[in-house]
Amino acid sequence: MAEGAGAMTPGSDTALDFLHARATGFFTGALETCSIATAFDRRLRFEGNTLRRLLPNGSGPEVINLAQFKRIFVIAIGKAADSMLEILLDRMKRRKGLRGICCTKYLPKKRNWRFRYFEGGHPLPNEESFAAARAALAMLKKAKKDTLVFCLISGGGSAMFDLPLDPHISLEDTQAFHQALLGSGAPINEINTLRKHFSAVKGGRLAIAAPEALKVSLLVPDVPLRTLDALSSGPTSPDHSTVDEVHEILTKYDLSAKFTPLVHAFFERKDLPESPGNKAWRPPFLSRFQRSDPSQARRFTAAVNLTGEDEAFRDSVFEVLLSSHDLVESARDMAQKAGYFVAIDNSCDDWDYADAARYLLDRFHDLRSQHRRFCLISGGEVTVTLNRTPGAGGRNQQFALACAIELAHYPGEMLTVLSAGSDGIDGNTPNAGAIADPTTVGRALAFGFNPEESLRSFNACPLFTALGDTVVTGPTGHNLRDLRLMISDKP
Repeated sequence: MAEGAGAMTPGSDTALDFLHARATGFFTGALETCSIATAFDRRLRFEGNTLRRLLPNGSGPEVINLAQFKRIFVIAIGKAADSMLEILLDRMKRRKGLRGICCTKYLPKKRNWRFRYFEGGHPLPNEESFAAARAALAMLKKAKKDTLVFCLISGGGSAMFDLPLDPHISLEDTQAFHQALLGSGAPINEINTLRKHFSAVKGGRLAIAAPEALKVSLLVPDVPLRTLDALSSGPTSPDHSTVDEVHEILTKYDLSAKFTPLVHAFFERKDLPESPGNKAWRPPFLSRFQRSDPSQARRFTAAVNLTGEDEAFRDSVFEVLLSSHDLVESARDMAQKAGYFVAIDNSCDDWDYADAARYLLDRFHDLRSQHRRFCLISGGEVTVTLNRTPGAGGRNQQFALACAIELAHYPGEMLTVLSAGSDGIDGNTPNAGAIADPTTVGRALAFGFNPEESLRSFNACPLFTALGDTVVTGPTGHNLRDLRLMISDKP
């Protein structure tokens, strides 16, 4: 890992501007490198009526003959649904018997007449979220052994694509349920355990709606690779969480009191239904991929051919097209080419934002003392527990502001922290995230802001916007989780 020349003179606004631009360049450059189209072509190839898996590693079919299927259904869900669908249709030339639905956050300008399009809500479901789920279930009722089902699943589907198991539960009840989960501070795996048991299309229930069909799930996860069944709350994945765990999580975060009466009554049912999956067999979903190098997990392929309660998931094939690992490795490559010594630390995934900030800054200060030009990269997401109605902000701006307050103790040093979401959206703002440095607090005070109060009130966005230190990309069309960069330069 090279350490080269080219650092700016420390202690000047120009020098910090240079570091801000460099951090932003690493982030946006990594996003541009992580193309769904490129990832798709590394994994799959259509040759006439044949679908070939290019990196086979599972027990499922390495070659799928499309000609043997009378119908092909496609269900595209999540922030990358439109992009994934467009690429699939471009590569797959067959159109006979092709039908499907696409549920994403923004309706595409170009639409295929064979598909129904839905503009699902995010971070809370809307009427279109319900309509998309109903349409998918209705379509899958027609799926038989002569049907091939492509499920294109990306981040955001937990909200965009939903329908309560209890038909009496309204959209307003469901929105309040999702809002309570988002503000609970619970990690994503626990949040999705509740979502899976609440929903008619999550926790494997979408897959069992077409038990006879061959199902090929193509995944762009916004969750840790060790918990791939949490992606969009696992609509096609066998679920191994249990009703007992549901009750433990409800008690742990005192969530029942925050639900509407109908949702509260649903979770209090003595006959609360289990999600589909063998509850006695509990290894994480990733273990089925059977690879020896976890760092290469994004390259896995898998076929789930199980027994017992997982019988409905036979002949279900899973392919990870792109993941947070690709984003982190792309940023690493860019930083190394720019002459920085690089370290990667993803260990604070799903931690509280304040704990993650302290941990990563401690590592950053320790390692930067050993290298003239240093970059610490961290992927994954942090959590924010809301104890009041939030202002404008999200977890990335909250993390950046927590770092800014600590960096104020290092005046004159060339230090920069960037935290941003790869989907281009941070919380309830149009920003992807923000950048902080040792001058952030001082500049904020000069503008009349109280950084500590902004942190307490979850209102970091106005502060960073006034300073011109927000990261803005616009919606990117996918979500590979967040990226945090800590960069230091010395003369």
